[in-house]
Amino acid sequence: MGYTFKQTHYQLVKMDITKEQIDDLNAVVKVKVGPADYNEKVEKALRSYQKKVSVPGFRPGKVPSSLVKKMYGKAVLAEEINRILSDSLYNYIRENNIEVLGNPLPKEEVNDKVDFDKQTDFEFHFDMALAPQFSLALGADMNFTEYVVRPDDKLIDNYVNDMARRYGRISAVEAAEAGDLLHGDFVELDENGEIVPGGIFKSSTVFLDNPVKEIHQELIGAKTGDKFDLTPAQISDNPKDLAGKLGVDENKVQELKNKFRFTVRNVSRLVPAELNEELFDKIYGPGVVTSPEQFREKIAEELRGMFTRDTEARLKNDIAAELLNRANLSLPDAFLKRWLLAANEKPLTQEQIDAEYPLYSRQLRWQLIENKLIRDNGISVTAEEAEEHVKQILRANMAKYGQQPDSLKDEELTATAKRVLQKEEEAKKVFEDLYAAKLMMLYRTKCTITPREVTYEQFLAA
Repeated sequence: MGYTFKQTHYQLVKMDITKEQIDDLNAVVKVKVGPADYNEKVEKALRSYQKKVSVPGFRPGKVPSSLVKKMYGKAVLAEEINRILSDSLYNYIRENNIEVLGNPLPKEEVNDKVDFDKQTDFEFHFDMALAPQFSLALGADMNFTEYVVRPDDKLIDNYVNDMARRYGRISAVEAAEAGDLLHGDFVELDENGEIVPGGIFKSSTVFLDNPVKEIHQELIGAKTGDKFDLTPAQISDNPKDLAGKLGVDENKVQELKNKFRFTVRNVSRLVPAELNEELFDKIYGPGVVTSPEQFREKIAEELRGMFTRDTEARLKNDIAAELLNRANLSLPDAFLKRWLLAANEKPLTQEQIDAEYPLYSRQLRWQLIENKLIRDNGISVTAEEAEEHVKQILRANMAKYGQQPDSLKDEELTATAKRVLQKEEEAKKVFEDLYAAKLMMLYRTKCTITPREVTYEQFLAA
């Protein structure tokens, strides 16, 4: 029979439940169900059926109870027992403070032998996975390196140039160079170099990379009116891009063998913006940055902020690897694979479960470690903290788009934050972020974390 592990608001008598420990991570729970547990509920359900059921020869609501019981009794009994099992297992686990992994799974070899036609007393068996019990204390003997990325001149130069290009202007030029965009018409040619009547004709572009690709070398110096006979590979070495440039189906790109005559209509060049106050004001607002030196320092500051997120993520990964190694947790792998197969909303094969299980196992072990650290160190996140966190995010977003945070009254921010936290997924993300931040503070307090200044290239190579 099916089994869904969830709490309902069912009124239960004291169930006969026993737990048989198989090993540290596995147990079998046996639940006995008798008439005293289900009779009243079954009768109530059948009376409800009697009021609604439609049977030829009887007026609605007048079908004899004996006939209703004959027609629906077995199904109703199974449904009510299923509900009793679900609720009794939930209550048993909660009342006995049992830390389980996944949900209990029915032992088909036992439960499938249940006969609802002949039995009045039933016993159901469920496999249960138990969370591993372990101790783990953070200490100064745990040494970690926290990288501090120092933006060097080369990196800053790259970002300065990128900003200048991003806010640059497109200008028509006479002759093509690396980095230019050629606009023109493509027309299909036959093997004799003649235009194919009714063949492919498309107005499109060719971009000259910097440095220029070998296939585009002949386009350097191209001017308006120049003609070039290009192979499909010279137009683009990307099938999807080539299909778009020629206006053909992507699946037919491989069939293209003919050359295409490309007639240049104009050549465009992106001219980077000058490093002056006009550019600085566009990026940061009036008067915030007034010189190229300040511009470079502002970019360096933003890079340091961006790198801080990356380096903290690296630190967290290093800490996780060390704690996972020290805890050395074992899991009831066979049960969890079986549970994942049964519980996943999308059908999965055993091969998929086996392939994905190592990642799932690591995530679960890390979650168990984090939960233990949270409990052992009395870490909590209040609703007020979550609300204030959302308000800070809202203020930061307002500032990002040039709106003064003070322009919105605190009560309006609070109301918006409350609406955000009413959404389950949003609230879950907020609380996870706050718990992660408090755990990082714990690591910094308990462990030895040594800063090490590096360049971005050194950080990537570390």
